[in-house]
Amino acid sequence: MESFGYTVLIPVILFFSFIFIGLAGGKMNKYLSGIIGTVSLLTVTVLSYYTAYSYFFVYGKAGGVYQKIIPFQTEWLRFSEKLYIEMGVLLDPISVMMLVVISTVSLMVHIYSIGYMKEDMGYERFFSFLSLFTFSMTGLVIATNIFQTYVFWELVGVSSYLLIGHYYDRPSAVAASKKAFIVTRFADLGFLIGILILSNITGTFDFKILTDPDGSAITQGSSVAFMGLSVMTWALILVFMGCAGKSAMFPLHIWLPDAMEGPTPVSALIHAATMVVAGVYLVARLFPLYALSAPVALHLVGYVGAFTSLFAAAIACTQTDIKRILAFSTISQIGFMMLGLGVSGYGGENGLGFMASMFHLFNHAMFKALLFLCAGSIIHAVHNNDMNFTGGLRKFMPVTHITFLIACLAIAGIPPFSGFFSKDEILVAAFEHDKFLSVVMFAVAGLTAFYMFRLYFTVFWNKDTQYQKTPHESPKVMAYPLMFLAAASALTGFIPFGNYVTADGSAVETPFHWNVAVPAVAVSFAGILLAMKLYKKESDMPAKISSSLGELYKIVYKKFYIDEIYIFVTKNIIFKYISVPVAWFDRKVVDNTMNGIAALTNFVSVKIKSFQSGQLQQYAYVMVSGMIVLILIALYFMKTF
Repeated sequence: MESFGYTVLIPVILFFSFIFIGLAGGKMNKYLSGIIGTVSLLTVTVLSYYTAYSYFFVYGKAGGVYQKIIPFQTEWLRFSEKLYIEMGVLLDPISVMMLVVISTVSLMVHIYSIGYMKEDMGYERFFSFLSLFTFSMTGLVIATNIFQTYVFWELVGVSSYLLIGHYYDRPSAVAASKKAFIVTRFADLGFLIGILILSNITGTFDFKILTDPDGSAITQGSSVAFMGLSVMTWALILVFMGCAGKSAMFPLHIWLPDAMEGPTPVSALIHAATMVVAGVYLVARLFPLYALSAPVALHLVGYVGAFTSLFAAAIACTQTDIKRILAFSTISQIGFMMLGLGVSGYGGENGLGFMASMFHLFNHAMFKALLFLCAGSIIHAVHNNDMNFTGGLRKFMPVTHITFLIACLAIAGIPPFSGFFSKDEILVAAFEHDKFLSVVMFAVAGLTAFYMFRLYFTVFWNKDTQYQKTPHESPKVMAYPLMFLAAASALTGFIPFGNYVTADGSAVETPFHWNVAVPAVAVSFAGILLAMKLYKKESDMPAKISSSLGELYKIVYKKFYIDEIYIFVTKNIIFKYISVPVAWFDRKVVDNTMNGIAALTNFVSVKIKSFQSGQLQQYAYVMVSGMIVLILIALYFMKTF
């Protein structure tokens, strides 16, 4: 049996890469930091792929079911005999799959960044924080217990803050980094409370115990009700609050579009393999609890996912900033994954939604990373994020054009590209579970195809824009990652995913459902044809359509004014009626009390400091006087009693 003990090296290598580049990067050749970071990621990628091969094909299965293996674990904190926190490595189908996803996408981002960031003044700092980000996400997915997950969950938040605010001389980037950090902190408060409730009712943080379908943790807290729901259900809803914040689900999605202020490779890493899929991963990690102990919480996951998916897809149809279109696309696709989990059961064919969600996470990582890196190439060439200032770029950027087209076909769910297979299985699971949700997701599929090909035709076809400088294809160090990810986007759909990553570790059959696949593809083709009609050639039709929609189009374009609502509530309610009174109490009561104590202490010290005169006669006088007073007091009490 393979020990898998070497897997602890995966986060260790990334951590030391972060430390070394961060401390020594400025003292060596600038570009050496990029090479060190990339070589570290290459080593981690090789270890991750070897782990996946060993686990899935050699050592991971016993009795026809993939096992949970803990090759390394050490105690960190102990609260009681039963409640303690350990740090370790947990290998099971979803953690091994995530190691492959994280290492692959991060390696492509590192290679791409060598070219994209070469003129950047913060080159060393950027690669140091990339290593920190990848270390944080790796530590999160291999966590053996939910408290270890929380520790690395917060490190992911810190890493995103540092990378989104990379251009710290830009006020918009600073504001975006703070917004991402603050919004996710509110969500993480719910997550922390959920962890505390969960550990209180089960007596453990350990994932193996928490997710054992035959264990006592599944039934704990189910008999105790609060406001009509079991305590376990409330705990898992609070945990999902943290997941919703990290994965940008409505109404906690507002940070993600602004996070595009960071460098484009950071956007690729956040959207494809790290931060935003952490919420999906955690729901999947705790899936036996959701499915067997708290189905109400699981239904909430599904409905929030479906609504968010439709909501974000509608907004993406109106945006013009290339990276923000892709940001809303990510929110929509994460909603797809949440829906897949929400319409799934545990075990056998009932677990189709779980498997499809994880499959879509895997495929989405490849084509979304490709979309963002292609967007980086476009922005690198034309020096503008607005798609309306582009056009005809297929003539100048053939590699970016073809790879971007492949990614668009994949995300639109056109066979035989990867997105078709995973999206089709999510739609099948939704169709079998809830017809209303399946109708919603069919609409999302059509909108996805429309807004992605709206972007594609506008950028690469449409008008022949007269550029100040002739655009050119990206250098090879940026083009090779695009080619690799394009190949992955075209081929990963053929992986028999149901044989490897499922809810209970046993294989799930995925027969082809023509009654779902054909309408889904037809809807996607309709979206593509509509986008082609409106945007392949320059015309005034899009402007006429948006004008005809009037106020409705403006509302969607303004992202349903959710940001404005948050600002109104924050400034006019929270600041005015909570923050201002608290600040007044702090200044007038707390500060004045402390100042009063200090003033009294100072007054008393001034009055008594004359006792420390250094004159022996005075000391003798005081001592004798004190003794006389004490004797008189003693005589008085003796006479009294």
